[in-house]
Amino acid sequence: MIYPKDFENKIGFKSVKNRLTELCISEMGKEFVEKMRFCPDINKIKTRLSQIEDFLSLLQNGVPFPVRDYNDLREDFHLLSIEGTVISVESLFALKPTLTALSYVLNFFKSEASDKVESLKALAEGIDIDRHIFSEITRLIDDKGEIPDSASADLAEIRREIRRKQSSIDRRMRKILTEAKAAGWTDSSAELTIRDGRPVIPVKAADKRALRGFIHDESATGQTVYIEPAEIFDTNNEIRELEYAERREINKILLAFTQLLRPELPNLIKAWNLLGLLDFIRAKSLLSNEYKCVVPEITDEPTFLWRQARHPLLEQKLKSQNKHITPLDLSLDKDNRILVISGPNAGGKSVCLKTIGLVQYMLQCGLAVPMEIDSRCGIFHDMFIDIGDSQSLENDLSTYSSHLINMKELLSHANKRTLFLIDEFGTGTEPQLGGAIAEAILLKLNEKKSFGVVTTHYANLKLLADNHKGIVNGAMLFDTRYLQPLYVMMTGKPGSSFAFEIARKIGFPEEILNSAADIGGKGQLNFDQQLQQLEIEKKEVRKKEYELKVADDLLNEVVTKYKNLLSDLEKKKNTLLKEANKEAQSLIDKANAKIER
Repeated sequence: MIYPKDFENKIGFKSVKNRLTELCISEMGKEFVEKMRFCPDINKIKTRLSQIEDFLSLLQNGVPFPVRDYNDLREDFHLLSIEGTVISVESLFALKPTLTALSYVLNFFKSEASDKVESLKALAEGIDIDRHIFSEITRLIDDKGEIPDSASADLAEIRREIRRKQSSIDRRMRKILTEAKAAGWTDSSAELTIRDGRPVIPVKAADKRALRGFIHDESATGQTVYIEPAEIFDTNNEIRELEYAERREINKILLAFTQLLRPELPNLIKAWNLLGLLDFIRAKSLLSNEYKCVVPEITDEPTFLWRQARHPLLEQKLKSQNKHITPLDLSLDKDNRILVISGPNAGGKSVCLKTIGLVQYMLQCGLAVPMEIDSRCGIFHDMFIDIGDSQSLENDLSTYSSHLINMKELLSHANKRTLFLIDEFGTGTEPQLGGAIAEAILLKLNEKKSFGVVTTHYANLKLLADNHKGIVNGAMLFDTRYLQPLYVMMTGKPGSSFAFEIARKIGFPEEILNSAADIGGKGQLNFDQQLQQLEIEKKEVRKKEYELKVADDLLNEVVTKYKNLLSDLEKKKNTLLKEANKEAQSLIDKANAKIER
């Protein structure tokens, strides 16, 4: 179950689909984009992701897969399946390039090279087109979309006869035109022209009876008439009859090809579906490269172990502004299923929520996702989101009423394979009562063992994690020294809304802030500030610890290296001393022997 109906719009998936549609090169591929749906079946998801990986390998290895626009002839195929119908010259011309592409695709999947892309090869199983069709279409239509003379012996003979008679007419017409000019019946600059498909001579209206023939037309002023000479009339009629014969012969050729094509129509419909699907997979692969996506480890259970996940649309927007996105790390499992994110406004809470919704939805629609390859992703059966203002003027519903209706829908369907995402949980009504209802809802969802991420400013929701297993806090970090959000989520501790710090940064009157602090209690403000600053300092300490560890490892390596070098020097020194002693002893022994002699 996906809730609400405009789920894809709310998380931004509609924009992803629009980009996919732009990357498709055929209408058939675009149809697959429109049919793309959320899938809870892990085997289908893995197959679709494998297809992307296989196509990416083809692109990386430079395999020249056909990327032309595939003409969609499926409707023509359905019509041609009816006995008595004949393929048109236009459809034959449209069929030729796509059949050429199909021939390449089928030949590739029959080659050994296709063994490396098994998931793609499986798509072509059972599709086998009569090879005679490929050769026949090449013979029957040329690259200009015309039936060549070589299509049949009769067609060649008819056209030869037409050309012969046309040549004869042309010679005779030019002779008559020259005579008409000499007689003054026609202007000296006049040329032969065509009216009603027949060659005619422009003659002055006053001299129209001087030239025997048939008047086909006259000029707008009536000063010129267009006459077909009587002596070529019969020859023109013969040409017209030959043209009828030509059309009958072409129809005969098309009928013969249609009869050859008709038994293959079921296979051709499958093949055209294959081309559209390959176009769709190609678009998904190009999108994967564009968004820098990967295929992570997938497990058939609800879980999150995301490393450096990114919102692809936000990343593209920031990139155009020469800015960088802050990636999201997320870890949820059966022990910690519900994450309550708190922190300042404009600190990135809603972005986290939308990132989780979009990336998970992309994955279960069979798309690669923008995160690190060592991430692990779970599979959910239901996804629910409540984000933004859902006020309805038509139904006279307030924003809070619409939120409550959404919560009622969630509670009635939630289970351990449900993922819910709720922004500004509990807001829209009196804070104490809204917080209490939100807390009760969250406890019920925890009882149902559902997975979810909610954002809130309510303190009672932040305290739930300390008293209920399954709920964990998350904070959007805020630098209190520079009064700016860090857009980094840290799990384990709640965050402050930093209302006073943000108000002070924008120049809000200090008198009002002091009064508000007295009303709200300065102790709470100091606690929030210290808690958040502690998290930032812990992060800095961890960074320093890492740097010190790297330096310590380097120092240990250097010390070990010098110890080994010193040991080698000692060994060489002892070896040299022993050799020197031996040599000295040898010299003494030789000298003693010489003295004794």
